[in-house]
Amino acid sequence: MSKENIIDLFFNEHLKIKEIAEKENVSSAYITKVIKQDNRYNKEKEKRKETSSKNRKNAQNQFIKAKRENKRIEDNYSFVQEQHRQASRELSKSGHLSNENYRKFNISAYHYNPSKRRYEFDENLGRSYAIPKYIKER
Repeated sequence: MSKENIIDLFFNEHLKIKEIAEKENVSSAYITKVIKQDNRYNKEKEKRKETSSKNRKNAQNQFIKAKRENKRIEDNYSFVQEQHRQASRELSKSGHLSNENYRKFNISAYHYNPSKRRYEFDENLGRSYAIPKYIKER
């Protein structure tokens, strides 16, 4: 355990005071006393402080990004849940779907005719007798 070794570990290998103390089996106060005698100490201290500050800022930015992403996922999930509840309520109101609700669930099968103010079924899809051909606009 030499002072040169302690100085080398701190300035060249960039170990922390506590790590050097454990490695050399001496107190951290002794390590601090040795490295403070070197004229590079204040410069090294500032550099480590700056690095630590950058690391904290990066960690904080990552935390904020993760929090925003989780919020976005939560909001999307809540939106889908609400759509499901609404669809369930609409489907459970009566024994059959109203024409309006049927059109909403089969939106690609109906096209709006503005001159007649109604939705018309696309006959190219093939229609059974139970499917409404026209649905008036509300």
